[in-house]
Amino acid sequence: MIMIVLSWRYISSSPTHIVFILADDYGFHDIGYHDSIIKTPNLDRLASEGVKLENYYVQPKCTPTRSQLMSGRYQIHTGLQHGIIWPCQPSCLPINEVTIPQKLKESGYATHIVGKWHLGMYKKECLPTERGFDTFFGYLTGSEDYYTHNRSYDKFHGMDFRENMQIVQPQYNGQYSTHVFAEKAKNIIKSHDPQIPLFLYLPLHAVHGPLQVPDQYEKPYTNITNKQRRTYAGMVSCMDEAVGNITQTLEDAGLYDNSVIIFSTDNGGQVTAGGNNWPLRGWKGSLWEGGMHGVGFVNSPLINHQARGTTSKELIHVTDWFPTIVHLAGGSVSGTQPLDGYNQWETISNGKKSPRKELLHNIDPKRTTLQTSNNNMIYRKDMFDASIQAAMRVGDWKILTGNPGNSSWIPPPESSITPPHPTDIPGKNIWLFNIAEDPNEYNDLSLSRPDKVNELLEILQQYYKTSVPVHYPDDEPACDPDKNDGAWGPWQ
Repeated sequence: MIMIVLSWRYISSSPTHIVFILADDYGFHDIGYHDSIIKTPNLDRLASEGVKLENYYVQPKCTPTRSQLMSGRYQIHTGLQHGIIWPCQPSCLPINEVTIPQKLKESGYATHIVGKWHLGMYKKECLPTERGFDTFFGYLTGSEDYYTHNRSYDKFHGMDFRENMQIVQPQYNGQYSTHVFAEKAKNIIKSHDPQIPLFLYLPLHAVHGPLQVPDQYEKPYTNITNKQRRTYAGMVSCMDEAVGNITQTLEDAGLYDNSVIIFSTDNGGQVTAGGNNWPLRGWKGSLWEGGMHGVGFVNSPLINHQARGTTSKELIHVTDWFPTIVHLAGGSVSGTQPLDGYNQWETISNGKKSPRKELLHNIDPKRTTLQTSNNNMIYRKDMFDASIQAAMRVGDWKILTGNPGNSSWIPPPESSITPPHPTDIPGKNIWLFNIAEDPNEYNDLSLSRPDKVNELLEILQQYYKTSVPVHYPDDEPACDPDKNDGAWGPWQ
């Protein structure tokens, strides 16, 4: 994800332009500066000239990250804590949630989205152009074919490529989506009046499955024998090229000097679809570090010279972009529901301590395990129910409860590394780690530090008390694209 943000009211006499680029399913190991075999020269350069975020967290799946980015609020406060929004579910980011583009419109911004929405579409009010964006070019569901731009789900099949409300799939059939989205983003930048502040949100399809890429991007990786990994590497290289071209267009248009670029993944890499998070534990969908510890950096000429080229180990979460961007735009967060994010601009631009001291990864009461005493450790009944899937950071400490998801360490398939094997203890549902000392979650301390476990369970219970009911409705057959001109879109 790349994002450019500038505070045109407070930082410069010229408008601040914000470009947010969000990669999809991009693994922690899969960027060049994390010692990857995959070549990412443009991302590496932007990160090395800006600030690398190495204690940065997203959510384990697509919709949860996007909902928290757009609203600045935890899933437990929007009802989206159980998972993604499927194409036939009558669900979306609640209409009463104020979004980033809605706040930026208050500051005079032109707002555009190019790419994947995945925040609900069952009624018109859920669509991007109803949530603060002036224009939308892209698709509404969670994934699709990179060339045909069609989406199949259950027994349904339909087109999913629109410009605002108009279906444009036929004219782009056969064109690779990363190229199409990059070209659209470049055209928006080229035609933009530099005196008007710009917010360009670019949630790319890349590098989510299906694994598809033009041959020329895969050819440099013939030494990777694993076919999925080889195609995925080509997809990353294509995405890297697109980011470089967009950045160059910003420079050519005279916008770059008043821009902030933020790049982020939406969740950990999907190891069954070519991605890799080594040396972190777990992958997409899990509450282990590999599912949530995200690739991220910020590049901007507005960053203090002393902070450029540095690595930040300060705790930052995807919810923090909402207040940070609004601050940089010279706006106010008044009028929103209570935010869970913090303004991190001083942390990023001046190396200050993060205002964030703790982070709720999630609490999902629809995912529970059999309740146990966790190896004869007895906890007070008023503490958090450890059968519920949850995870939280407080300072350097992380607690996981219930079933956090697949706990394996998976080296990249092109390596010869032999990973450790997780030790499964029947009935176990509490884990404790010091992430600063043990970022790869090798050493569970739950039995040796029951005092810390009890402390964190109490905090989890306090968060749980603030949660709203899970909204995860059944599919509705009225979603059938055949009833909607052959395309996915609002059916209510």
